[in-house]
Amino acid sequence: MLETYTDFGFYCFIDRLVDEENMTANDNDAFTRVIHKLERLAPLEQADRDAIRALPFRIKTAPPNHYLVKEGAAATDCCVLLTGYVCRHKTTSSGDRQIVSFHMPGDILDLQHLLLSRADHNLETITEATFALVPAEDLRRVAQQRPLLAEALWRDTLIDASIFREWVLNVGRRDAKSRIAHMLCEFAARREKAGLGPPERFNLPMTQEQIADATGLTSVHVNRMLFELAADGVIVRDKRQVEITDWSRMCRVADFNAAYLHEAA
Repeated sequence: MLETYTDFGFYCFIDRLVDEENMTANDNDAFTRVIHKLERLAPLEQADRDAIRALPFRIKTAPPNHYLVKEGAAATDCCVLLTGYVCRHKTTSSGDRQIVSFHMPGDILDLQHLLLSRADHNLETITEATFALVPAEDLRRVAQQRPLLAEALWRDTLIDASIFREWVLNVGRRDAKSRIAHMLCEFAARREKAGLGPPERFNLPMTQEQIADATGLTSVHVNRMLFELAADGVIVRDKRQVEITDWSRMCRVADFNAAYLHEAA
């Protein structure tokens, strides 16, 4: 998958990472977070957890703003995010970017590659990130052998689709302040469920430009809306550190209802 890219910068990235590859059976806790996430989606048995840990994988580390997957590339692996943050985006023919999702440790970034042979979007790191590349054919084989694991993976893809639908609503129908507030609420809620800390206080990994590309706004407008949320008394900001001081009121400003995340599924 990664080796198909030909731009100079990406080849430098591959060269930097090649010594970090470790194609082996899981002999550590690399997949602890993804197992934890899948267990929230289906009642996995010990054999399911063992099957995930037995998958072959290659671990790589990428700096910020590097492509893990490019649209149109052949897709032979599924990418499991171990540390750091990643965004999924599409670009127009003129180069304008629309970010369609943010991802955090424990996410499987491209489950569609179990059945689709080419990438239809880009995956790009927001921060430095460590990720495991699992051959799609091996993950597909395990899913076919383990029905509960297949159910969890299927639920994960359905929840991804639910999040996409909410993002369409967010960009298409909410005002600018609500868009930003909604994005912050979702990030905080998902981060808590992933075991990364409480929702009331966190560091934003994304830049204002990236928030703008996720919400259909300009960076200047994003900055203005963050100041307004602070002036409204629902958040306190210190550079990229955000504290939500009134969660209920923040949810009202955001028009945020976490039901679409299906965390009780």
